Parts: sequence; structure tokens; C-alpha cells
Amino acid sequence: MAHNIADLFEHAVDLTPERVAVICGEDRVTFAELERRSNRLAHHWAQRGLGRGSHIGVHTRNRIEALEAMLAAYKLRAVAVNINYRYVAEELRYIYEDADLAALVHERRYGDRVAEALPPGLRSVLVLDDGSDQDCTAHGGTGYESALADSSPERDFPARSDGDLFLLYTGGTTGNPKGVMWRHEDVWRTLGGGIDFMTGEPMADEWQQARDGAASGGLVRLPAAPFIHGAAQWAAFGNLFACSTVVILPEFDAHETWRAIERHGVHVLAITGDAMARPLIEALHEGSYDVSSLVAISSSAALFSPSVQEQYLEALPNVVLTDSIGSSETGFSGIGVLSKGGERTGGPRVKADSATAIIGPDGRLLATDSREVGLLARSGHVPLGYYKDPDKSGSVFVEIDGVRYVVPGDYARYESDGTVTMLGRGSMSVNTGGEKVYPEEVEGVLKAHPDVFDALVFGVPDDRLGQCVAAVVQTRDGTEPAWAELEAHARKRIAGYKVPRKLWLAAKVRRSPSGKPDYRWACTHAEQHEPDAVKHSGTAAVAEAAERKP
Repeated sequence: MAHNIADLFEHAVDLTPERVAVICGEDRVTFAELERRSNRLAHHWAQRGLGRGSHIGVHTRNRIEALEAMLAAYKLRAVAVNINYRYVAEELRYIYEDADLAALVHERRYGDRVAEALPPGLRSVLVLDDGSDQDCTAHGGTGYESALADSSPERDFPARSDGDLFLLYTGGTTGNPKGVMWRHEDVWRTLGGGIDFMTGEPMADEWQQARDGAASGGLVRLPAAPFIHGAAQWAAFGNLFACSTVVILPEFDAHETWRAIERHGVHVLAITGDAMARPLIEALHEGSYDVSSLVAISSSAALFSPSVQEQYLEALPNVVLTDSIGSSETGFSGIGVLSKGGERTGGPRVKADSATAIIGPDGRLLATDSREVGLLARSGHVPLGYYKDPDKSGSVFVEIDGVRYVVPGDYARYESDGTVTMLGRGSMSVNTGGEKVYPEEVEGVLKAHPDVFDALVFGVPDDRLGQCVAAVVQTRDGTEPAWAELEAHARKRIAGYKVPRKLWLAAKVRRSPSGKPDYRWACTHAEQHEPDAVKHSGTAAVAEAAERKP
């Protein structure tokens, strides 16, 4: 036995085979059924020569078969690869080739894009029916269910290892996606429940999660993000390891999420920041839902604005609200429990564990009593590096005083009580006249305005300042706030140099399906459209655009 994803799941199967494992719409499977179907799929792949180290793409929305495919891969000591289902053919071609896929599972609706992008020579291409009618025979696709029907349901696989590979492709919002390589034990210890997230205490052994979950009855969890996002995968895996039920929806819909919480007695809702939190809180006010089963809402991996947090604390006073920080490269880096009227410090503020550190500009670790801004770093259970990218690995995974750290580029600072405030990704910080501006802080301020639904903040070239702060803003339906009003709102909350000098209005701010900001889209939108408002550097004048741009 090992600290391995497949082993940890099988421990839960052995203790609670008849407990419901996953619910998606009208479909549900017990742990025993999920086990048998995953075994069948693993045997199908093994018969086609797939095994240890084989890379298998999972190109689907959230559905039970997505979890089956991931578990089947790990049972074989193969590697599941998350494929963003929103990608067009060119993007798919990049990730299929970069990930060295040997097999693929995809929903039928994506057949045309898959056919255009798929490299030759894959050993297996399985097609999941989804109600669409695309013909997938041209690229060798065969039916998923027929593959399972012809294969053995038995668990008769070779022993596995703590060091088997888990590969997670990043969202690619600031560049091409990169595959982050983890050992199974390391990613379990940081994301899958191998430690107590609140205390930092490690699990005693690989059976503890399953034993505790079997004895307690488990918590029903709903990860709202898609499985292309690591946080959603690990919210599901951690629940399965603990003999607990996972509720999923094919795609995020705020009202459907509350209906599922009510229908299935969900205890924990996992979201990714404002992109989910805002429509959810508005849907809660619009509908009439029994959410009395809910005990906790956990946000991670994206900005959760203070103004939105306060709405949840007001509407759901008996629900524990948490905000955690982390990334594909660090996993979990700290968690904060939110309270009404609590102190806000410009970004997520969390209690960090002993593996979290901040590195100063001189490359040394900052003391916890330092108020200097530095780069967030993590030691201990960290990834091996980036797949097929030693140069990038060398710049992100560094050694300090004999200790290996991952430093993905997120700025942070210590607060007086020893907590850590996350300020944002360094690659997106704006250097304006020598001052650094962190987009997430400004985005949170803009979104606190009642007429602003969403916003992305970034830097654009400026002759005088080098860069100036810019924003693409999505206003609420039926509203049209004046730029002077937004500027006045921002100036009450942040220093003047942080206030955007250029503003673009968009019908919809683009984000990934998991809710992460798409800064590349924002920069492209700014390049292709004249701004709707400009405040010229060095003057107090504001030039309003004559007409709003599409």
C-alpha cells in the first residue's frame, strides 16, 4: 500500500462500498460501482498497452465518467491530463502534443475540435455520449460504454508507489499552459487531505481519512468549479478518500447549484472566488432555497472580494466562510476564516503553515516581523517541476539555505499577527512611476461599487509613467456608472496611483470556466478597442469617450 490516489480511493471502497460516492443530476454511483467501472476502464487501457507513465487526456465537463477516467489512469500508474474543454483546435493541438498523450477520453460534442487537433498514433480514443450527434469515427473514436462492457471489473493491478506522477496543466491565462508534475504523496499532503488544513497536522497513515469518514458518515461536498481546475479535482478526491459523497454539476449555474445543495443536503460548497461567489449570492437572494444543511463555503485560487464576503456573512451567518491561497505549483499555502467586519489588508489574508515563507528582493527569507513585500514560497511537499521545461523549472523551483522552495511569482507580505496577505501574481503587477500595483486589490475595490459586476485590472504602456493602471469593467445590467463616479469610489479606498487611468467597458469580462481571470483576453481587448474613459497622466482632466465601444 502507498500514499497513492488509487490506493486512497480503494481504502474508502473497502470500508463503505454501498455508500453513495458521486451524484451528477439524476445519475449516482456507489463507491463499489465507481470502483468496478474504473477497473473496467483501466483494464481496457491495459489491453491496449497503456500502463505506468502513459499520459491519458480527460477532455470533458464535470460528469461521473471524468472521475472514473482519472481513477482508472491512476489504478494503472498512468497519468491523467486535464484538458480545458473551452479550448479551440489550435490550443488543443498544443496541449495534446505538449502532454505526449497516448490516449484520450472526450465528450462527443467536442468531436470536431478533437479531430482537427489530435496527433496520430493514440492507442485509445473513447467517446462519451452527451446528447449531441457528432460523428467521431473519423479520428478513431469508439464508445466509452462499449469499452467498459468488454473489460474486467476486478481489482487486480500491480502495486503502486507514493512517487507515481500526478500532472496538472495550468490555466495558461498569462502564457501557454504548463504541466506541473507532482508525486502522489506530495500532492495528497498539500491538497487531498493528507494534512489537517486548519492545524497543519499530517494524517497518521494512509487509512486515517477513510476510517474517520466511515465512522462519521462523511460530509457531502459540492465542488462548483470544473475538473480542469486542480482545486475541483482535489475537492472531489479528498471527499472520496474520506468515504464521503461528491455532488457535481456539468457546468456552473448559480440557481442549479443552490437547488443541488437543497436536494442533496450538501454540507460544504467549494468555489473559486468572485466569478462564482457573486452570481451565487444574487441567486440566493432571488430564489427561495433551503440551505440549512450547509455548514461551510470555501473559496480558493481566485479573488474573493471583501464586499462579496460581507454579503455572504450577512446572508448566511451560521455558515463558516473560508478563503485559502495556493496555486498549481504550491498547492495549499494557507487558509483564513472570515468574520463579519474583519480587518481587510488588500488581498486574501490567511494563517500560513510552517512550510510557507516569503522571499525578499535579495533572495533571502524574510522574517515574520518584516512588513516588506516579497514573493510567496513553499517548501516541503512541492512539485518535481514543469513537464518538459527544465528552464522554467529552474527559475521557479529554487534552493535557499539547503531547502528546496517553489516560488511561482505571487507577491505577499507578513502582517503584524503573523498571518500572510496575498497581493497577486508578480507577472501581472503594474509598475507605474516606480510604484507597484497589485491587480487583485484594485479589482476588489472596483467590484465593491454597486454597479460593477466584474473587473480585470492590468497595466498598459504610458509615456510618462512607464505603465498606467487600466481596467476592463463589466457593469450590472441596466446600469451605466460615470467614470468620475467610479474614480471617486476608488479614491476613497486606495491610493491615487492605484486608481485606473484607462477604462474599457465590456458586455462580459472573460474568465476561465473555473473563474480565474483571463488577463491575456483583457490586454487583447484593450489593444483592439479605444478606451471608454481616459485620465491623462499629470492632469486632473478626465476625457470621457464620445461613444461606448462594443
